[in-house]
Amino acid sequence: MNLLTKKLCFVALSAAVVLTGCSKKPKRPDPSSTVLGPSGINPTDMNANGGLTDASTNIGGTNAALGDGDRTALQAQTIYFDFDKSGIKASERPKLEAAKKYLADHPELRLLLEGHCDWRGTSEYNLGLGDRRANAAKQYLTTIGVAADKLETLSKGNLDAVEKADEATMSKDRRVELVVLKK
Repeated sequence: MNLLTKKLCFVALSAAVVLTGCSKKPKRPDPSSTVLGPSGINPTDMNANGGLTDASTNIGGTNAALGDGDRTALQAQTIYFDFDKSGIKASERPKLEAAKKYLADHPELRLLLEGHCDWRGTSEYNLGLGDRRANAAKQYLTTIGVAADKLETLSKGNLDAVEKADEATMSKDRRVELVVLKK
């Protein structure tokens, strides 16, 4: 093969690659056509009045309705974390011990440990970090004697975080909230 033929083959091959290009990203479905619909709520979970049915608010098929979760009972016991950390600080451990006492005084209740992050980082990373924080709180509680079946974890990642916030606000976003659930 001479030089001209090699160049023509290269140009033809390059043109074929450029013209075909990469495959396009798949088109995302219209939210109204998905199972959850545009509101993120499964339409089959709606009652006649437009509210959620009791079955739709259950966590993991249990009887505890998330809508019935009490966010104020243990609000003072919110566990705070350092930036990009999931270890329970010594200063936060008395809050978990108070939560253990609360559960001992109210054996009919359970806890949802809800992990949160500040706005920095990707959504995927922050979901993982929120999960690690919630599970660290769960592990600590089980270590001090709380039954694991009385605890559930959920990561909210940076869903509720204030974007581009100052350090004081971000330090409040790095937390695990204790939500009291009915059995």
